[in-house]
Amino acid sequence: MNAAGQQPLIGSTVVVTRAQEQQGAVRQQLEALGAQVLDLPALVIGPPDEWGPLDDALAELDQFHWLVVSSANGVQAVEARLQRLGRSLRQRPSSLKIAAVGRKTAASLDQLGAPADFVPPTYVADSLIDHFPVSGWGLRLLLPRVQSGGRTVLAEAFAEAGARVVEVAAYESRCPESIPAETEQALRDGRVEAISFSSGKTVTHTAALLEQSFGSQWQQRLEGVRLISIGPQTSQRCRELLGRVDGEADPHDMDGLVQCCVQVMQTGG
Repeated sequence: MNAAGQQPLIGSTVVVTRAQEQQGAVRQQLEALGAQVLDLPALVIGPPDEWGPLDDALAELDQFHWLVVSSANGVQAVEARLQRLGRSLRQRPSSLKIAAVGRKTAASLDQLGAPADFVPPTYVADSLIDHFPVSGWGLRLLLPRVQSGGRTVLAEAFAEAGARVVEVAAYESRCPESIPAETEQALRDGRVEAISFSSGKTVTHTAALLEQSFGSQWQQRLEGVRLISIGPQTSQRCRELLGRVDGEADPHDMDGLVQCCVQVMQTGG
């Protein structure tokens, strides 16, 4: 195979919108494929406004049947707060099972020595609900999540199935103050071929940051730029705020997102 075949993105510039501390793996994959990767960290991960609700729930962990985590950030926040109590997910009550949405979430649990008891076949919330191994009726579930965004699809679906759901803020993802100068200049010069989005919130924050940088005509900076989404909810937000989406990852994870970049950019969108 020639160099171009080994590096199908050579000469291309791709903007990555993941949180700064989460960009390592996707950056390495894209660079290995020949892309120049520019950062637009559209999320800043930090603590929720208050820890009380999560701490209270974790103090009663033996009263829950399932812990349902949908992000590595949620796993890390729960583990950190348990550590403060002299406990850990690995030492959780034997009656508590863990369900994880997504390969990265499950991998975060594995690293803690607390592997998930159930991971749905596809990496979206709907798949967890559809394939959950037991009836939700009468179960007590703990769902740690991002602070902003309101009640989740998971919480609503489990409540409708008869479960008692406790949903608590475990972390917050805020909008950064600005776009990095190098990325802003590349967008201004029309040198960006693609932007990848790993969540609906990265789309929302990116739109706000573009408007802040480029004013009311900010959408013109996206003309000719391929917009790549990690999954259905992210794609919906792209259509709502950016007017389109050019590719959706399948599977809905970071490996799928990278491969979708390759496919869309090789086929012209």
